[in-house]
Amino acid sequence: MSAMRSPTCEGVLEAAGKIAAILPRTPLLPLDIDGVTVWCKAETLQPVGAFKIRGAWHRMTALTEGERKRGVVGVSSGNHAQGVAWAARRLGIAATIVMPNDAPKVKLDRVREMGAEVVIYDRPGGEDRDEIARALCEERGTTLVHAYGDPWIIEGQGSAGIEISEQMEQYAGGAPTRIVCPCGGGGLTAGLALACPDAEIAPVEPEGWDDVRRSLETGEIQRVGPNPPPTACDALQTPLTYPVNFAVMQERVSRGYAVSEAEVRAAQRLAFSRLRLVVEPGGAAALAAVLAGKVPTDGRTAIVLSGGNVDAAQFATVLASTD
Repeated sequence: MSAMRSPTCEGVLEAAGKIAAILPRTPLLPLDIDGVTVWCKAETLQPVGAFKIRGAWHRMTALTEGERKRGVVGVSSGNHAQGVAWAARRLGIAATIVMPNDAPKVKLDRVREMGAEVVIYDRPGGEDRDEIARALCEERGTTLVHAYGDPWIIEGQGSAGIEISEQMEQYAGGAPTRIVCPCGGGGLTAGLALACPDAEIAPVEPEGWDDVRRSLETGEIQRVGPNPPPTACDALQTPLTYPVNFAVMQERVSRGYAVSEAEVRAAQRLAFSRLRLVVEPGGAAALAAVLAGKVPTDGRTAIVLSGGNVDAAQFATVLASTD
């Protein structure tokens, strides 16, 4: 179904209406960085701890009655999985999620707690999660709810941009001039670009996993290299973006950015100490780019803190470190 249409601004507005009907807006928090106020969208406070609930809800409420009866299959390292599981439980839909064997335990546990079936694949071993998901869909007759390569998912994620614009009009004196966001497959980046066409959208990826940044530079979709470095940003470990995402980004996003693991940890610590928020590594990537001076700010810059699902022991180690 995702190949049948392109995501639209109208679809983003529809998704925003759906989300507003079931969930309160997440806070937009001011943060002073080097004398300039930036505005942090706390998607960490969603019921599943991440923005992914938006796209999952928009996608799954668009299913036909027959599709709902047959169930869905998702692919995710954990945040999209929780969004799909949450929506599936609320809508009475059977959900199966293909997840990597190195996903954080907290994410695996929460997906299972919400009643979804989990199928594990070997990410370090090179297994292709999309191939596994497609095979399950063919075998069971279920609908694929992809983590980012789907127009409904893109529109749903863009609903965060509608909220950001309304909140910044109230608190910052005008709509955002720039939105900095973590980027994996590009669902959030593309959705924000549709939601806020007058704002610069700045996607941020971990170093070595910055395929979207390279894709924007070259004008063609690039894949992550054969031996990417290890990263704590499990939510951003996607091998490449999809054409449906790249079509939007290529038209509306000028460039991408990459951050180091140390820069991500510094952002996690700052979010905890200054905003009192627990932010997972991937969720802190956008803030990391701003803190490192890689993305400029102007008083109407918004930063998406996209997720907060991190193992307690890992987070404690980050807080105790000084690098």
